[in-house]
Amino acid sequence: MAILECFFDCSSPWTYLGFHNLQPLAAELDVEITWRPILVGGLFNTVNPSVYHSREYPVPAKQNYMHKDLQDWARYSDIKISWPMTIFPINSVKAMRGCIAAGRQGKLVPYATGVFESYWGQDKDITQDDILADIASAADLDPVEMAAAMATDEIKAELRGNTEDLAKRGGYGSPTFFVNYDDMYFGNDRMPLIHAALTV
Repeated sequence: MAILECFFDCSSPWTYLGFHNLQPLAAELDVEITWRPILVGGLFNTVNPSVYHSREYPVPAKQNYMHKDLQDWARYSDIKISWPMTIFPINSVKAMRGCIAAGRQGKLVPYATGVFESYWGQDKDITQDDILADIASAADLDPVEMAAAMATDEIKAELRGNTEDLAKRGGYGSPTFFVNYDDMYFGNDRMPLIHAALTV
């Protein structure tokens, strides 16, 4: 049985696309996805600081095309993505701890979907406890239990460990996928290559 891992942070719109598009691919091939929540800011700090330079000194033509490309992919994937007006970039640490806590109750996908939709579809501030509580409730999770779990050293350590593991394995951003542990793919647009790797 093939192993398919997805390292992801909900603060990226391209990750929203990858998270969304990986699921039907895995269902088609009857492959289980191992979801690995990370903190992409920690990854940038350790292995990919060039991201900060590109944000500080954007290339206008590249930025314009990036927004077009994002909307093209959103239409193709049948999801709504709007660039947040409230805050960008955002500190996703609480939300990503929540993904780990939700995963322990078998609810990672609905919870993470709620985070993606809230931030990238509804321009909600996912750093706020009340927003995360609403997301938990919508995923049929107890928001009080979720908040308590997100504050534990165990959950914090797992998020940190996932991020460090990705860096050690050559990853530098989100979403990053691995087939059978060492075959790495970066970005939503690698889905055809992932499909091919899983069907050889």
